[in-house]
Amino acid sequence: MTVTKTAIPEATLLLKLMGDKTRLTMLRLMQRHECCVCEFVDMFEMSQPAISQHLRKLKDVGLIKEEKRGQWHFYSLNESHKDYPFVATILEQLPLEDERIKKLEAQGLRITCGLGE
Repeated sequence: MTVTKTAIPEATLLLKLMGDKTRLTMLRLMQRHECCVCEFVDMFEMSQPAISQHLRKLKDVGLIKEEKRGQWHFYSLNESHKDYPFVATILEQLPLEDERIKKLEAQGLRITCGLGE
C-alpha cells in the first residue's frame, strides 16, 4: 500500500473531528470492532440522536463506513480512506477500548443489537 501524505487542510479537518472525546473513542473502538448505534448509546450513555450526530460527522468525511443489516446500522473504520494511515497512526497511540465491548457483552447488550443474527 502506498502511503500518501495528508495535506494540511485535510489534516486540520480530521484533527478537529478527532478532537472530540466521544468521536475519538468511537474511532478507536471501530478500529477493532464493528459497532451498532445502540451499542454506542449504551457505551456512552448518550441519546441516540446525539450518537447519530457524531457518526454522521465521521461518515460525512468518509472516515467510517456504514452497513445496514435489517433494522440495524453497523459502523466500522474505513481503512480505504485516503487518510487512513494518518488517522491510524494517531489511534494507535491510544489505549484500547475493549473493556467497553466486554462490558456490553457481559450485560447481554452486544448480542441484542443484531450481531448474533
